[in-house]
Amino acid sequence: MYRMLLIGGITLAITAGSATADPETTAKAGAMIDAHVKVIRPLEIVAGKAWWDANTTGDKAAFQKKEDAQNKLDAALANAATFAELKALKDASAMIDDKLVSRQIDLLYLMYLEKQVDPALLKKMTAKANAVEAKFNVYRAKVNGQELADSKVRELLKSSTDSNLRKTVWEASKGVGKDVEADLKELVKLRNQAATQLGFKNFHAMMLFINEQEGVELVKLFDELDDLTREPYAKAKAEIDEKLAANAGVKVADLMPWHYHDSFFQESPAVFDVDLDQPFKTADILELCRKFYAGIDLPIDDVIARSDLYEKKGKSPHAFCTDIDREGDVRVLANITATEYWASTMLHELGHAVYSSKNIPQTVPYVLRGESHILTTEGVAMQFQKFSKSRAWLEKMGVKVENPAAFDATSTKVLRNELLIFSRWCQVMLRFEKAMYENPDQDLNKLWWDYVEKYQLLKRPVGRSEPDYASKIHICSAPVYYHNYMMGQLFASQVHHTIAKELYDGAAPSSVNYIGDKRVGGFMKAKIFEPARTLNWRDLMKFATGAELSAKAFALDFQAK
Repeated sequence: MYRMLLIGGITLAITAGSATADPETTAKAGAMIDAHVKVIRPLEIVAGKAWWDANTTGDKAAFQKKEDAQNKLDAALANAATFAELKALKDASAMIDDKLVSRQIDLLYLMYLEKQVDPALLKKMTAKANAVEAKFNVYRAKVNGQELADSKVRELLKSSTDSNLRKTVWEASKGVGKDVEADLKELVKLRNQAATQLGFKNFHAMMLFINEQEGVELVKLFDELDDLTREPYAKAKAEIDEKLAANAGVKVADLMPWHYHDSFFQESPAVFDVDLDQPFKTADILELCRKFYAGIDLPIDDVIARSDLYEKKGKSPHAFCTDIDREGDVRVLANITATEYWASTMLHELGHAVYSSKNIPQTVPYVLRGESHILTTEGVAMQFQKFSKSRAWLEKMGVKVENPAAFDATSTKVLRNELLIFSRWCQVMLRFEKAMYENPDQDLNKLWWDYVEKYQLLKRPVGRSEPDYASKIHICSAPVYYHNYMMGQLFASQVHHTIAKELYDGAAPSSVNYIGDKRVGGFMKAKIFEPARTLNWRDLMKFATGAELSAKAFALDFQAK
């Protein structure tokens, strides 16, 4: 016999009675899942709320509650008896005649596997990670005795023509690395210790396995991206360098990392004819986002109402989206200022928000009620964020753009450069983290700059031996994550090209901006959101676009004129 389940346009046949199927094993697996949800769901909600309180306040007591909540969740996931049952069920997966049940068992096995280490070690890792995160939240760069908000650091690096001031600000922005270096190094070794206890070479290898990825395949993809982007990146950077040098009054040969417009050169510097911030100086960024998402039938008013969106002391200076309960309590932490950067960031974070339990049906089992993978949610966020640089999008949204032709020329070039620049930056992050976990005792300062020089073509400051790698929060708080941003970029390009082909009669992807088109929301729900984790990222890619994840669409995007 069989039953049918429709999720996101996928009809899953849940069969029974096959040669290897065993109703008793299926029933046992179902009971195992129910028991997990009963125990873990309330702990996850408490941990989610504690995370939110800590990051929106920076309060020491809130961080302690966050740590306590994570320890309770870890302890539950570390239950050896539960893991043994899950492993037995996974090994007998051929006997489970319900595909959704089997998928949940696979995911729970990976979820519990990470925690099957000494409980004391788990607590130590949580405490250390919490300490690092707290230091990031309270750190502010200090220049000439003045404490600078993160937005002020960005402003100075973007606008100052004083090379000495730029250097001072850049060095101050890296100062958090020195504050967290010792804790981070210890945390890396603790993570490796946990991974080797579970039979993995190191933490990097373990995290790839847990996230249904494979190291050799990943490096091969990034090697292909390196070949694809190396020459066009060098050409684009040469043009950027000429303009940066002219603006700073130095020779191209004398350009240093602080001459670029963000601390890590992960974005395109604002060196072209038009200031892309201009349209946003009087625009209401939040209202723009609200109208846009409502227009494509993915409203976000409830998310905005629950969110914390502007700068305040102690609050994390970054941006995040979190789904607290998988029942629609979705929130964004941000620090909005009137810039294109924050317009792009808000479109990005609200992209995460719409790909959440807001639009994943409650009929999807709790364990599967989330994005298919890290890279797919990052891909959706990147798919939407690019519109902040589109004049056609801005004008159709009611934002006045001065000198439209010049804006078009600049934004087209900036979008292309961003793809190339971000690709090279992701090379640094992937390869540095991999090498760091393979050998945490090596000179990490040198390793960092070796990769920066090779892939970003930036000069290492003479005589500098500071823990600049440690000033990137993701290395501390979101380990073995960053490569998913690049894979998400590939995903975003591929999905966008599919939408252009299927909904817009094959129009040039660069001309498609979605505004007011509810079909776009319908496509995203049916093809991306509603399948949730019933499909792994490889199968979701094929379901949504008809092809495996590749760099073909991405290459067309950065080659577009």
